[in-house]
Amino acid sequence: MQAPVRYSPDVEVMRPDEDRTIEQLNETFDTILERVAKDSGHAVRSVHAKSHGILEGTLAIDAGLPPELAQGLFATPGEHKVYMRMSTNAGDILPDAVSLPRGLALKVLDVTGERLPDAEGTSQDFVMVNGPVFQAPNAEKFLGSLKLLAKTTDRIEGVKVAASTVLRGVNKALTAVGIESPTLGSLGGAPNVDPLGETYYSVTPFRYGDHIAKFSVAPVAPALTALTGTEIDASGRPDAIRETVRSEMAGIEGVWEFRVQLCRDLERQPVEDPTVPWDEGETPFQRVATITARPQDSWDAALVDAVDERMRFAVWTGLAAHRPLGNVNRARNAPYRHSAEFRQRFNGCPIHEPAAVR
Repeated sequence: MQAPVRYSPDVEVMRPDEDRTIEQLNETFDTILERVAKDSGHAVRSVHAKSHGILEGTLAIDAGLPPELAQGLFATPGEHKVYMRMSTNAGDILPDAVSLPRGLALKVLDVTGERLPDAEGTSQDFVMVNGPVFQAPNAEKFLGSLKLLAKTTDRIEGVKVAASTVLRGVNKALTAVGIESPTLGSLGGAPNVDPLGETYYSVTPFRYGDHIAKFSVAPVAPALTALTGTEIDASGRPDAIRETVRSEMAGIEGVWEFRVQLCRDLERQPVEDPTVPWDEGETPFQRVATITARPQDSWDAALVDAVDERMRFAVWTGLAAHRPLGNVNRARNAPYRHSAEFRQRFNGCPIHEPAAVR
């Protein structure tokens, strides 16, 4: 394999329209946030609004990592408490029969080092989905899709359920002939899989200390891998995924690997276009840590209140050594903060980073 690319600021190329695109993203997210809050009386996240499980666990960083992997958070072996939030990607609370891509947000506590600008607290956040590429090459194209989705927010629930069934069938037919469609998945055509068995990806690249990388969290415990690809029947069960995860986590010790994929060629592994997959044959994911979650109640009321209601997960919360890179990541900073501020204001519930573990 080629040596990993060294990080330098010039790996990013700023688009001239970024500020205006970010303004429009905020405006479009406002449409979603305000409509859901008005109709339900409660503000939720503008994306990945519905949680399916909240877990407490431990991240154990591997000892003896080679220098190219011993970077940033992962430079020092040791253990950190983590919170894990499993979700789907819509900005409204839909019945689980509307099948959407899964998300995993990870908050690592008590992380030391230089912080990103305006990054509160001492946590490092990672936000991932169960697919290796983003649905749009840049924030402007994503904005176009988001405007269409905003028009359907919190409306015609029955039509969404029916459409999801059709789209799942189309997506399965395409997958059978080797065609994957992130767009169909985002519209309701994703397989209705068990989130505990899924592998999650950061999709976008990040600084990795001296280098550049994408991240992944993959299940390795046999009890989890046995669930990989298992579909959940949500017929007549609006919270079927949450119920399933809760039942399973009561008796499972979950173990996942946290993996890093280093950029080794800026042409073949671009920073600015997250629709381009980084070929794992050229630059494989490599383990740098494991995450362990003991058997637990994944819908414990106190933990749901503390994490789902009173915390936010954002790629710009963390270390300067893991700075988000690329146009899509740059466009995620202000809207994530904007969404959290709206939730805080509407619900009258302060959102904050967790205190250090003593």
